[in-house]
Amino acid sequence: MNKIKIAPSVPTNLEVEKVKENHIRLNVYPYESGYAISIAHPLRRLLLSATAGYAPVGIKISGVQHEFDSVRGMLEDVAEFIINLKNIRFKIKDAEKESVSVHYSFSGPKQLTGADLENDEIAIVTPENFLATLNEDAELDFEIIIQRGIGYVPSEDIRSLIPEGYIPLDAFFTPVKKAVYTIENVLVEDNPNYEKIVFDIETDGQIEPVEALKMALDVLHSQLAIFNNDIDVIESSNGKNGSINNEQIFYEKIENLGLSARSYNSLDRAGIEYIGELLLMDPKELKEIKNLGKKSLDEIEEKIAELGIDTEKMTPQLKQAIANKIEKIKS
Repeated sequence: MNKIKIAPSVPTNLEVEKVKENHIRLNVYPYESGYAISIAHPLRRLLLSATAGYAPVGIKISGVQHEFDSVRGMLEDVAEFIINLKNIRFKIKDAEKESVSVHYSFSGPKQLTGADLENDEIAIVTPENFLATLNEDAELDFEIIIQRGIGYVPSEDIRSLIPEGYIPLDAFFTPVKKAVYTIENVLVEDNPNYEKIVFDIETDGQIEPVEALKMALDVLHSQLAIFNNDIDVIESSNGKNGSINNEQIFYEKIENLGLSARSYNSLDRAGIEYIGELLLMDPKELKEIKNLGKKSLDEIEEKIAELGIDTEKMTPQLKQAIANKIEKIKS
């Protein structure tokens, strides 16, 4: 019997199959028609772009000035050595650390592989990957910086982040090798138009596929969390249409608050440029700003109150995202 729904059906089945090492297949169903792709597509994008992994970001080789140099007794030139190094997948053993610097020293004759780089701080996910061939008179001494990150970062962007003397490396952090999905029809109570997501996820071994999935879901939730906050709607100039005017306030300059010269100058000397810096600031921090008198403090607090934004209802992830964006704008 047909009936009118007041809400879409919620999927109830989640089946996880281990295809092979570091490779799983998910079956999730039943979805209403059109809902499966709405879920699967953004999740796939986040798996490939927002899942954190590890990569070498800088290298310093004894006696080497640049990547087009060579090392006595090593068959490969430095450029080829670096390519081989970037093909080795690393993992920092201490999950609390985002970056480590590791020193290595080898003598020939020896054929180096990823397995030779494992130590107390670093695990090697691809121990069989080839690195270099050393002759009997070779001495290879080098340091590498292993960093945790997301996505792909070119060496040009890394150059300013590593110590002087290191060669910056293109960093491909993403540990997800494959994230593909198909949408299939399933029968629910004589209705053949329900859908099932069949999702294949494979990683390089830095993290488990299920961990990558959970990480992508956390990112998705944090990106949507802003909609849990109060949304202030202001009338447009014609009085007919409304627009959301919330997060953008955080990125406006403090001069837009209409403060007195005394109050503005106190904030300016403290390096505060954007309204978001004030909104995210603890009241105690605000009071500790140098040369900010009580009258100026009262004025600033009054202006903040007029904005009507309750930062206490914001998630920590959203606050951090806004703070990061302001920092990026200022830089």
